[in-house]
This record gives sequence, C-alpha cells and structure tokens, in this order.
Amino acid sequence: MPEPGTADNMPAGESLAERDRGLLWHPYEALDGPAPYTVEAAQGVALTLVTPEGERVQALDGMASWWCAVHGYRNPELDRAAVDQITEFSHVMFGGLTHRPAVELGELLVEVTPPELQHVFFADSGSVSVEVALKLAVQYQAARGRPERRRILTVRGGYHGDTTGAMSVCDPEGGMHAEFSGLVAEQLFVAPPPAAATPDGRTWESDDAAVQRWIADVRATARGHSDELAGIIVEPVLQGAGGMRTYDPRCLRVLRELADELDLVLIVDEIATGFGRTGRWFASEWADVVPDVMCVGKALAGGYMSLAAVLVSEAVGAVITDSEQRALMHGPTFMANPLACAVALQSVRMLRDTWRDDVARAERTLREILPVAADLRAVKDVRVLGAVGVIEFHHAPDPALLTRTALEQGVWFRPFGRLLYTMPPYVCTEEELRTIAYALLRAAQEVELTSTGRGAGLHGADAPSGNGMGA
Repeated sequence: MPEPGTADNMPAGESLAERDRGLLWHPYEALDGPAPYTVEAAQGVALTLVTPEGERVQALDGMASWWCAVHGYRNPELDRAAVDQITEFSHVMFGGLTHRPAVELGELLVEVTPPELQHVFFADSGSVSVEVALKLAVQYQAARGRPERRRILTVRGGYHGDTTGAMSVCDPEGGMHAEFSGLVAEQLFVAPPPAAATPDGRTWESDDAAVQRWIADVRATARGHSDELAGIIVEPVLQGAGGMRTYDPRCLRVLRELADELDLVLIVDEIATGFGRTGRWFASEWADVVPDVMCVGKALAGGYMSLAAVLVSEAVGAVITDSEQRALMHGPTFMANPLACAVALQSVRMLRDTWRDDVARAERTLREILPVAADLRAVKDVRVLGAVGVIEFHHAPDPALLTRTALEQGVWFRPFGRLLYTMPPYVCTEEELRTIAYALLRAAQEVELTSTGRGAGLHGADAPSGNGMGA
C-alpha cells in the first residue's frame, strides 16, 4: 500500500488546486467552491501565484495575508529569529515552565502598551485571545462577589472571531454566525456607532446629532442592564471584518466612562488595528482611552505563525489574583510557543522603530488615489484610515471579477460582501503602494462598467494609466 503523499498516491496530472478542491475547507467557502489560487513562492510583498487555469502570475499582496504580514515575506530579520530559536527548541509546555522568548516578549508588550497594562496572557490566535478576555471579565465580576454579572455589552457591526465565545459578541444578524444563535451566549447589543471620517488623518467628521443619540442610547442600555453585565468589548475606531467602518472616537470614550461608572471590564480588540495600522500605535489612542484588557494579534508575529496576547491592567489582575481561584482559568497547549514568541519579539522591535513612517507613506498614497473612485456610480463610499483603504459598493459585486481584474494589474485582493479594500504590508514602497491603489480603482471601474453596461468609468487625468501605477 503506497504511503500518503507518494507519487503512487497522487492522481495523475492533477494540479494542487484540483487536489485541494473537495478535500480542504477554506474560510467561508464550500468544498466544491471556486478553485483556489496556488502560492508557489512569496518574497518581499509579492506572491507567485498559479491561477486555477494554470497561469503563473506575480502579484503584490494587497491584503498582507489578512492583515498580519506587515513586514512582508521572507524578511531576513524574522527568518533569523525563527532559525535561531528552532535550533534551541521549538516548543515546550507553558505549565510550570517558562523561557526567554516569552519573558522578553511579555516585557516588551508591557513596555509598548499603556502603563496601566501590566500582565500578559499568550493565546494561540486572535479568536482565542477574545475568549480569554471574555472569561476574564466574568471571573473579575465573580471575584467581586457578583457572579450573576456574566453578559457582555457590545455594538452591532463588530467582528471578534469565529470561536464560540467570540461569535457571541459578533453581530448576531448582519454577521456570519446567525445560524449558531442557539449555541452561543446571548450578549447585549447596541446599535453600531455612527460612521465618521477623518479626511485629513487628524480630525474627525461625523453627524453630531447622531453621535449624541447613540451616546444617550448606550448609556441607557448599559445602566438598565448593569446588574447582569460583566464587561464591554469593542473594536476601537475601526470595525474590521464586520464592515470596515470607521466611527467617532467620542463613542469609545463614552464606553470607557460607562465601564468606570458601572465597574465593567472594558476590552478593546486591537487584533486588526494594533501596532500602527490606523495611524496610531494602538487605535484606542484616537480616543485617548486606556482599556482594562487589550487583545492583540495579527501583526504581533508578523504573519509568520499564529500568536496573540491579552494584556490586562494591574487593577483587574489584582482582583483575579486575590480571588478564590487566584488563576485565570485558561491554558492552551501551545500557549507562549517559543518559536512564535521569538519571531513576535523581533516583529514588535522592528515595528516600534519603523511603523510611523511606513503607515504615513501608505496613508498618503491611498488618500491621493482612492477618492477618485467616489465618482463612480457603483461606489457608495471611499474611506482611508492609516494603512487601510476601503471602497464600498452599493451592491455586492462578483468577487471573482474583482480578483481577476486586480490580478491583471498585478495585485492580490480578497474582497468580501460590498467591500473591496486593502491593508497592505507596511514595507511596501511608494511605487508598490501606487500599484495597489490603482488596482483598487481598476477593479472598481470594472464593477461600474459591468453594472451600467457603458463606459462611465474613471475620467481624464484621474484615470490610472495602463500599467496600473499612475502617470
């Protein structure tokens, strides 16, 4: 009998994409869904892809591999950190043991986050970090003699992950988890914060009356349910996979005030926004808010492997330590994996030195180019915040059309719903950023042509040149 993976075991002549299809589930895809693109290599900010039709293409990664590969691929410093650690040991259990990468990474995270955050719990992924944060809020209330306070207040339009606890604080209707409503806990939801924009990257514009109505509603809701609430969780200023919406920082400040007033644990989910992505080191800085608990991930390990962290305030940590349990009741097998911690340590060191210039370069380029798309009738909104650029359509276009059009311009995107967006690697050059931005415009123009059946498109000097990189 042939060994799995040997030539005798492989269907003759089939590509990797064909062997994948029907065998492997991909995120939010049917087993018999569209054939995936195959990655042959990745270097810098570029992917070498093989299309389902067998064509080999070079494409800039406009997604930073779902927002985590901020240093690009095969980064020499991260490669070296991984190799150096793997020659010592790749993994040991964290129960009863410790090691240098975990200790030094924990020290660095405490150093680069607000001084109130003094304790670190390492998790396997962003979703797991949210699970830990929610459990921590419940444990905090139990330790304070209020075990009945077990629900979490959050906002609609949010997304915090796909594990069971994390699903409970994602939008229960407009999100991706409605069919699991009988499984997950019933949390307390308020309306999404009113949308806001920052045209200059410094000041915010929003409908003040709408913001005031939202503030009044969330205050009334939180106060009316304070006897059952353990905490609040929110993505600061930018809602990610729930819609890529930006909102007024005043809304986050009000949540901080309510947490203080009602003795709730304020959790900010900085998994997507942390380490500079929005133009601030952490997005909660837009509101001058310090949370009780902060979840970080994605850029933390530079996309090399899965790692997240939960940072906890001294005040909340003291309550847990003084409780009957004394411990935070969670312990993953791969907690504080040494290999992941070693890479993350180098990743954060690099980010601390370079993020500001890198993100400013991305924001400047996206703000220069993307607003042209607002002239297209198919486009509802264009928004830019830090190294995030979003084109929102009135109606959900064909994602295959968007992907194909972008690849013709030499860029890989992963659109969803009504959104075509980029969160590029921080290390992109000006030329690469322009290529990415113009690929977004080309794809939006193709949606316009498809939806109207005539050449409205982009006009005059605002139209990108044929090479997708501008004039």
